[in-house]
Amino acid sequence: MKTKSFAGMRCSIAAALELIGDRWAVLVIRDLSFGLSRYDDLRASTGIPAATLAARLKHLLAAGIIETQRYQERPPRDEYRLTAKGRNLWAVMLALREWGDRWDASGFGAPAVETVDRETGRPLRLALVDAETGEAVPPRRIRLRPGPGADADTLRLLNARKEPAVAAR
Repeated sequence: MKTKSFAGMRCSIAAALELIGDRWAVLVIRDLSFGLSRYDDLRASTGIPAATLAARLKHLLAAGIIETQRYQERPPRDEYRLTAKGRNLWAVMLALREWGDRWDASGFGAPAVETVDRETGRPLRLALVDAETGEAVPPRRIRLRPGPGADADTLRLLNARKEPAVAAR
């Protein structure tokens, strides 16, 4: 699945990638988020080879991102569901989709899926909000600073640029 492990790297992004796995795993998480739960449905939706899907499901189970639930005893059959940890990846999935839509990553010129308010039907987009006030913070005001777990490598990365790049919306 992976050629290099990020285990031990003091970076939350690297650690998250280590847990998620690879691009096939992200598509499996996407489809589980959409409500698919059975092996054959996941395979048909993604076009993933059977051995690859089995390996990704095993990895996601071990990482605590998905869990199994028996739906048939004879022969024994399980379906897959996101755990709370897996469901909490929704913002990551939305961020990837928003980025892909903005830059037409699919090459089709229009989004296949839109995120809308259930009550109003108006489009929604991800935003960073102030933890105290709950107000959205514009990208121009966002900066990165060392956290309590920062090591020398993190400090070096953060000090490499005076103003880390943040995408404008």
